[in-house]
Amino acid sequence: MTTKYTHLQPEDRLTIASLHQQGYSFNAIAAQLGRSPSTISREFKRNCSDNGYASKPAQVACQNRRVNARPLKKLHPDSTLWFLVTTMLCWYWSPQQIAQVSKMMNPNNKELQVSHETIYNCIYAYPRGDLKKQLIQLLRHGHSNRKPRKAGVDRRGKIPDMVSIHVRPPEATDRQMPGNWEGDLIKGEGNRSAVGVLVDRSTLLVLLCKMKDSTAVSALEAFSTKFKQIAEPQLRQTMTYDQGKEMALHKELTEQTGVQVYFCDPHSPWQRGICENTNGLLRQFLPKGEDLSKYDQDSLDSIADLMNNRPRATLNWLSPIQAFKNTMKLITEKQGSTIQ
Repeated sequence: MTTKYTHLQPEDRLTIASLHQQGYSFNAIAAQLGRSPSTISREFKRNCSDNGYASKPAQVACQNRRVNARPLKKLHPDSTLWFLVTTMLCWYWSPQQIAQVSKMMNPNNKELQVSHETIYNCIYAYPRGDLKKQLIQLLRHGHSNRKPRKAGVDRRGKIPDMVSIHVRPPEATDRQMPGNWEGDLIKGEGNRSAVGVLVDRSTLLVLLCKMKDSTAVSALEAFSTKFKQIAEPQLRQTMTYDQGKEMALHKELTEQTGVQVYFCDPHSPWQRGICENTNGLLRQFLPKGEDLSKYDQDSLDSIADLMNNRPRATLNWLSPIQAFKNTMKLITEKQGSTIQ
């Protein structure tokens, strides 16, 4: 049975020095320590001084080699990259956003690129003090401790039979016709309550759904009910969603409503940017940290009406409801001319 190799420790070097002074051979020292004779031989070659082998000088020599061999951390406090990262954190960018932008800005310079895991690790490994608290508060969730991420493990869980946004129909991508939606949940205090959000990609029309909680069963019930209230099948084509576990029953949603669900790439909120922007606007009515279960469906419909009657710059200052009516009028006229 093979034994996992471990580096020699200071106490090991003390034993080596003592046994060597007593005249033990490399093989005998190795047997005493449970090591390979080649390990002992290599230790003498690397860490012997002109005065012979001694435990303390050997330990110092080993530590010096490790320090010299270890590259300077990318995110040490005096580095250019650390300045860039902390600047973007102050803009309330997430580590994922910073990591992606650093790669796009410096595609040929690895020294100015950094992964989001490195940013997180650097922040949480920072010495205790006010600066560390400030850095943690800039993170989206601001937890004082962070659970290490295991390599290759998605902590959100895998949604079965996901269909990628990259095979979404062109008519859903170009936003020319209504009926292609983006969806999400707005969470309340402690993530114990939620409101379902649907936004039409073409007209920015907003629909809000009363949720019992943020589970997949509640999402299926709420989104199905809201989509079924849309009588015209052509207005129930697609929905683009992130990889939140609440959409685990997406196949059942498609069966009940005819709406095909497409999923964004992990950590890619910009692929569903219309809904992200709408969520920010909705926070005026549904503040963070509030218990959202107190809003009944009538209250949510009233909030949606306020949103849908606001003029929007991206619609040439039409409101979403005006844009929706205009588009539907054009569709009706086109269908009429085709029949004639």
